[in-house]
Amino acid sequence: METSERIELVYPAVFGDVREAVRIRMRALLWWRLLRWAAWGAFVLTLLASGVALLPPTPDPGAVVKLVSLGLVAVVAAELAPWLTARAFFQAVRSQGEATAVVDEDGARWTSRDTEMAFRWALMPRYVETPRLFVLLTAEKSGSGFAYLPKRGLAGPGEVDRLRAVLDRNISKV
Repeated sequence: METSERIELVYPAVFGDVREAVRIRMRALLWWRLLRWAAWGAFVLTLLASGVALLPPTPDPGAVVKLVSLGLVAVVAAELAPWLTARAFFQAVRSQGEATAVVDEDGARWTSRDTEMAFRWALMPRYVETPRLFVLLTAEKSGSGFAYLPKRGLAGPGEVDRLRAVLDRNISKV
């Protein structure tokens, strides 16, 4: 017999939680992993090309600086993207004040000062657990959505196991 549990979390937005959730979401996206590899690949190629630019008969140190700079820009942009995304998301959720999340067998609902959001488990069929969070993820082919549930928002340590049990009954752990 399946029990109907209702777990409530209450928490303010914390940048570290948002940053961790965004990082997990981006790592789960194939296109993001490919883009990151491409940026690092471009950097390696610029290093190789800069070595060629220093070869005789006409070494060109100016070209080397330009090539290495271009490669560094690609890598820095790729590595900063998750932080910048998290920062923008955090600004939006922080302005709403304390959030309340309710998780049950049907799905999850969040409320804050000016917003309400609800979804059924079919929208976010996967989750990742970290020491601090449960990060709920959309299906790989349906977009890049996510939601997070910070463990610190639970009423007590036993609630973590209850929340995990509800998630395990309704969605898949990644």
